[in-house]
Amino acid sequence: MSWSSVLDIAGGVCLLLGAALCLAGAVGLVRFPDTLSRLHAVTKPQSLGLVLVLVGLALTLRSWAAATTLLIAAAAQFFTSPVSAHLVGRTAYRNGRVDRRNLDVDELSEALERSESAPPPPPPAS
Repeated sequence: MSWSSVLDIAGGVCLLLGAALCLAGAVGLVRFPDTLSRLHAVTKPQSLGLVLVLVGLALTLRSWAAATTLLIAAAAQFFTSPVSAHLVGRTAYRNGRVDRRNLDVDELSEALERSESAPPPPPPAS
């Protein structure tokens, strides 16, 4: 068996595992009851699933140009996915779309109470 066929098989396995993780994230998005659980289902397996798909593509294509492009796509995923999930979760919490009974620790309630009780900032000087 040549190295080319070994890399093709490894790439195919990575593609299938990545697709399975993305499917699991989509099922979790539909099945989970609240916003925070859905965010967890979307961000965790989707990120790893995309990385596995990109690794599978890099193993199959075997080009430095393709690998560089795929690395940029993976970096963009890892920088944007946690930030967007954090912002969506925080917005859902502020709008009352989170079931607070399911939270083990609610660290955000104190910060929100302090920010709501603080006096408004002075207007900017002109």
